[in-house]
Amino acid sequence: MDMPHLVYFSDPMCSWCYGFSPVIADIRRNFGRSLPIRLVMGGLRPGTETPMTEAAKAEIRGHWTHVAEAAHLPFDGAVLDHPGFCYDTDPAARAVVRVRREDPELALTFLERVQRAFYAENRDVTQAETLADLASELGFDRDGFLFDLDTDDLKNETWSDYGTSQRAGVTGFPTLVAGPNPQGVFGVVTRGWQPGSQVLAILHAWVEGPSAGTA
Repeated sequence: MDMPHLVYFSDPMCSWCYGFSPVIADIRRNFGRSLPIRLVMGGLRPGTETPMTEAAKAEIRGHWTHVAEAAHLPFDGAVLDHPGFCYDTDPAARAVVRVRREDPELALTFLERVQRAFYAENRDVTQAETLADLASELGFDRDGFLFDLDTDDLKNETWSDYGTSQRAGVTGFPTLVAGPNPQGVFGVVTRGWQPGSQVLAILHAWVEGPSAGTA
């Protein structure tokens, strides 16, 4: 993609990315297709197989409280109490990649839907059946989606995203990058959550002024 665009490194089970979802929605409303967003799955905790301890649940609920206060979004921490819950982020990321294959813009919508289901609706998005149900809301065939989630090519495509994130030097989510500028350079808009007003101001300056930078 040579035209100016954004690269959004995110994870559907990253609470600060959930907090950033209204900002992404603001960007899409303000810029539309004139500033496309390329979505890359970052890989927060892919492949986790150990059920969460009570101490880990308490710690993560503390993080969620901070996100709720900053972003003014609802959280339902009861999802962590599902029997044997493992914080494996790979299935949800894989589902987003599956939607992205069909429509990159719809993938952004689906990302927000998965986040809302997990954080606000007490739905276990580590389970393929839950993810297929959510995809069916957007018009996907549930059984076909469920089949695709377990294919090796989709797994490999998702892990390729994680590799892209690592090679880009991304160490936390959300991370938003803009580019290329007239010199072909990409710059960081934000590492971590920032309010929408601040992010939009940076993007407007970059888009409207050739001398404006994002790094």
